[in-house]
Amino acid sequence: MAYAAQRFGFSYDLTPWVRRLLIANTAVFFVTLILGRDFFFQWFGFAPASAFTRPWTVLTYMFLHGDIWHLLLNMLVLFFFGPPLESRWGSAEFLRYYLLCGLGGVLLSFIFAPGSAIIGASAAIYGLMLAFAWHWPEQPIYIWGIFPVPAKWLVGFFFVLTFITAFGGEGGRIAHFAHLGGLLAGLVYLRVGGRLKAGLAGMRDSRAAERFAIVSRRAPGAKASGGDGARGKAANAGREEDLLDEVDRILDKISARGLAALTEEERRLLDEVSRRRASN
Repeated sequence: MAYAAQRFGFSYDLTPWVRRLLIANTAVFFVTLILGRDFFFQWFGFAPASAFTRPWTVLTYMFLHGDIWHLLLNMLVLFFFGPPLESRWGSAEFLRYYLLCGLGGVLLSFIFAPGSAIIGASAAIYGLMLAFAWHWPEQPIYIWGIFPVPAKWLVGFFFVLTFITAFGGEGGRIAHFAHLGGLLAGLVYLRVGGRLKAGLAGMRDSRAAERFAIVSRRAPGAKASGGDGARGKAANAGREEDLLDEVDRILDKISARGLAALTEEERRLLDEVSRRRASN
């Protein structure tokens, strides 16, 4: 299963937390093989009956996998769908969403399957698939690299199938309630959290625009004049134009990705322009 990365404009470059999660999950898998799975599954897998005596398992269960295929399927989805989401949201929000979906799997398993232990990153992975379809619903996902299916229909199919198998009591040892919990937690975050984030971003960006906006392409206090020093004024005007172009680029970046995406150099430039404008 893969999406059309080249046409979509994405590359296969790994973003920071996708890379770390891939490494962590793979490393933990081989450590469990070497040192013994039973010990790790007992102490780090999530079991509702021991949730209060081993609270760390609500997080550690996400890094355990039952076999190589379980690991490969989850990591394949993370590899393809994780980078565009982390690039869009930023690393902090991506990790927060990933862990939240994993905790959603814990919650639904605790409520509806209290007698079943769960391991694996599948709840978080299902949440990533949902987020990808949320932002890029028409993006074709190629099943077996051949059959294109829009992301929204593929994820919708997984949602319905997971719901039916979870409450239908089928699926053997597969933790369908964990999968469903990941999807529902992701849905809540994308609907409620997205609106809250949009409101906060609007407040933040309006403050940023008020602080940094350049209302004129002419430098404050500049006058169109000729005479002596014309070449020097023209050079200054050129530098000012370049500065304003750079500020416009940074403001566009704030609008698209928020203040947190700025580098230290970009922040210093905006602070300098703000001070200059205030002094004028």
